[in-house]
Amino acid sequence: MLKLEHTDAFYGQGQALWEVSLDVGEGEVVALLGRNGAGKTTLLKAIMGLVKRRGKITFAGQDLMRLSPYRIPRLGIAYLPQGERLFPDLTLRENLALVARDGLSEALEYFPELRDKLGQRAGTLSGGEQQLAALARMSLVRPKLLLLDEPSEGLAPQLVRRVEEFLLGVHHRGASILLVEQRVELALRLAERFYILERGRIAWTGRRAELSEEKLRRYLAI
Repeated sequence: MLKLEHTDAFYGQGQALWEVSLDVGEGEVVALLGRNGAGKTTLLKAIMGLVKRRGKITFAGQDLMRLSPYRIPRLGIAYLPQGERLFPDLTLRENLALVARDGLSEALEYFPELRDKLGQRAGTLSGGEQQLAALARMSLVRPKLLLLDEPSEGLAPQLVRRVEEFLLGVHHRGASILLVEQRVELALRLAERFYILERGRIAWTGRRAELSEEKLRRYLAI
């Protein structure tokens, strides 16, 4: 479904990714791991056309290198960036309605506690509520592929579990997922296949059963 071949990425004249090759199959959950600064966020931005890139990136047979960033989501790719993910001055209802096709019921099915917050400005929601709302908004576009950059960042354990349940639900409905996640235990529960980035290059790739404690210490320990 998604395929990167020998992809480089740049910020200005500085190169951040070198010769990255990666794929996500239909209905697959793949995790991208690595230390801070390894290039994980840059890789997601390269897929979405948000940084200068070189090489080959395709999705469902479409050449993403030829598309402007605003056209890429229309193919069925939903991107959850790291950091602020809602328009703070709009209400939660307005944030969700920006992408809703058939009402908000599907989003509220995942996170019913948001129903009482619909009239509230998004910027006044708690950090956890904003995170749940951003995930709920993703579900409304019925994506074929989710690109997730640290979806559990800063969340209390009970909310991490809610995020996990959401991702499992979306996956069971047929979506593929490329997950960037610092909580390795969460990634291990969700993904079957893994890539590890180190200094902008793929250092290791394999299946869950092959991801030993020694490899985790080698590539992820600080």
